[in-house]
Amino acid sequence: MRLSLAAAAFGAVLAFATGAQAERLTDRPLVDAAWLKSNLGNKSLVVIDVRDIAKDAGNPYEKGHVPGAVTAPYATAGWRAEVNGVPGMLPPLAQIEKTIGDLGVSNDSHVVIVPNGTDSSEFGGATRVYWTFKVLGHDAVSILDGGERAWEAAGGELSTEVVKPVATAFKGELKQELLATTADVQKALADGTKLIDGRPAAQFRGEAKSPVVRAAGTIPGSKNLENSKLYDADKASFASKDAVANLSKAVGLNKDENNIAFCNTGHWASVVWFGLSEIEGNKNTKMYDGSMAEWAADPARPVQPGS
Repeated sequence: MRLSLAAAAFGAVLAFATGAQAERLTDRPLVDAAWLKSNLGNKSLVVIDVRDIAKDAGNPYEKGHVPGAVTAPYATAGWRAEVNGVPGMLPPLAQIEKTIGDLGVSNDSHVVIVPNGTDSSEFGGATRVYWTFKVLGHDAVSILDGGERAWEAAGGELSTEVVKPVATAFKGELKQELLATTADVQKALADGTKLIDGRPAAQFRGEAKSPVVRAAGTIPGSKNLENSKLYDADKASFASKDAVANLSKAVGLNKDENNIAFCNTGHWASVVWFGLSEIEGNKNTKMYDGSMAEWAADPARPVQPGS
C-alpha cells in the first residue's frame, strides 16, 4: 500500500511538472525559425504578429504571416497609452489585461512575438511588448529573432488566413523590480545608480530632440548605449550575449550592477533593457517607462547635453 501511495504521489508530481513545461515551452528570450516551426502545433503557444500597417505598403499581416498568428499591431492594438499626459506608457492594469486576453492569451499561454525585423527601432516594438508581458509577471514569452524576415529566409510557410482569437481571461501582477519611476530615477541620481540612455548619440548630446520631449539633452551623469548597436539589421538578428556584455562594459556597467535604461518614451529603452536583462542576464536592470518625455516635462528636473 505504501508503495502504491508513493507511486501515485510521484505520478502526480510528474504530471504537474509536465503541465508546467507545457505552459512554458522554453526559457529562451529569443527563439529561431526552426524552433517556432517545430512548436506551431502546441496548444499552449500563441504567436502575436506586432507588425504595423504602413501607409505606403499596406497591411503586412494580410499579405502573409506565420500560420496561426494573431495580429496586434504595435502602434494601434493598445500596447501603450497616454497616462497623465505622458505618451507611450504602460496602460492601466485592467486595460492591458483585457488587450492581452482579447488576443487569446491566458496565464497558461506561451507567447512568441513576431516583428518584421527591419532594424533595431522596429524590432523595439517586440522588445517593448516582451517587457510588457514580463512586467505583468508573465514569464512565458519569447521573441522570434529576426522577426518575419528570418521566418521567410528560413523557408517558413506564410498564411493569409485572418485568425480570429477567442478572448480569454488574463491576469497580471506588476513586477516593480522591472519598472522604474521618476522617483526611482531621482533616487538613482542621488545614490549613483547607473542611468543608461538608449537613444541615438545626437539626442543624447542634445544636438537633436524628439518632439515629445520638452528640452534637448539627457539626464545628468547618464551613459549612452545606442539601441542600434544591439541589433544587426543586415543579418536580422539580435546581438549575442558576448556582444551585449562588451557594450555594457564600454559604458562602465559592471556585471549585475543596478541600472535604469531610458530613452524618450520607453521604446528604444526596451531594446537596451532586453539586451542587458534578458540576453546578458543582468536582472538588476529596470526600464524607465516615462523616460525623457516624463522627466523633462518638469523644468525643475535637470537636463543637460551628454558627453
